[in-house]
Amino acid sequence: MVGTDVAATRWLAVGSLLALIALSVAWEMWLAPLRPGGSWLVLKALPLAVPLAGLLKRRMYTYRWVSLLVWLYFTEGVVRAWGDAAPGRWLALAEVALCLVLFLACALHVRLRQRAARAAAPALPA
Repeated sequence: MVGTDVAATRWLAVGSLLALIALSVAWEMWLAPLRPGGSWLVLKALPLAVPLAGLLKRRMYTYRWVSLLVWLYFTEGVVRAWGDAAPGRWLALAEVALCLVLFLACALHVRLRQRAARAAAPALPA
C-alpha cells in the first residue's frame, strides 16, 4: 500500500512540475505575454527544468528543495493574479493551483518515504 502511495505522489509531483513548465512557456510566449510576440520572462521555466531529473530518479533531496523552490512561483502567481488583466489572471490562478499540487505531492512523497524507511528498519534491542 505504501509503495503505491509513494509512486502516486512521485508521478503527481512530476506531472505537476511538467504542467508548470508548459504553462510558464505557453503563458510567456503565446497566451498572455508581457510584450507582443513573447518576452524574456519565458526563461522563468528554466529553473523548473533542473529538478526534473532528480524527481524521476527518486532523489529525496530534490523533493525537499523543490518544495521550497515552488513558493517563488506561487508568489509570482498570486501577485500576477492580483494585478493582471483577464487572460493573465486566469493563467496566474492556474500557476497557483499547480504550485499547491506540486508542494503537496513533494511533501507527501517525503513523508511517505520516511515512514516506509522507519517501518523497514529493524527494531533496536533494548
